[in-house]
Amino acid sequence: MVHTLSLWLLGAAFLGAGIVNAIGAAGTRDDFVKWGYPRWWGILTGALEISTAALLALPVSRILGLALAAVVIAAAIFTVLRHRDHQHLPPLSVFVTLIALATISS
Repeated sequence: MVHTLSLWLLGAAFLGAGIVNAIGAAGTRDDFVKWGYPRWWGILTGALEISTAALLALPVSRILGLALAAVVIAAAIFTVLRHRDHQHLPPLSVFVTLIALATISS
């Protein structure tokens, strides 16, 4: 039960984050630029996040989805720590918790 719930929450969270990043509101684009990435970086990030959600939804690709989720979130954590932008850490900790729950409970 915990495994299924954590996978669905994780998939929904990645889908939502992917849509937000892919749409690229001004604030989102500004954050990527502030961190040293090009303005279009949010589209790439969004695509990776949406792909992660799709991989998590399919049992055959779930392990790959969890691995991609871990890489995406590790890169995000590295970025915000490197730039001392700690306000982004609480949402990232939710992603880390869900990844850990989904991985441990499988």
